[in-house]
Amino acid sequence: MAKANPLQFIQQTRSEIAKVVWPTRREVLLTTVMVFIMATLTAIFFFFVDLAIREGLKFLLGFFG
Repeated sequence: MAKANPLQFIQQTRSEIAKVVWPTRREVLLTTVMVFIMATLTAIFFFFVDLAIREGLKFLLGFFG
């Protein structure tokens, strides 16, 4: 494996970074809001799943115990 020239490495790195398409402020804000909404919906879903399992176990243990 040939060693790269440090100057050439920096030039190649800069050219690759120039190809990156950075998101706009609006896109970042929109995706951030969507993440918070999905996290909230997921938390609510698992709250109700946990509640159903807990009540089911209480019923079964109370029925047989």
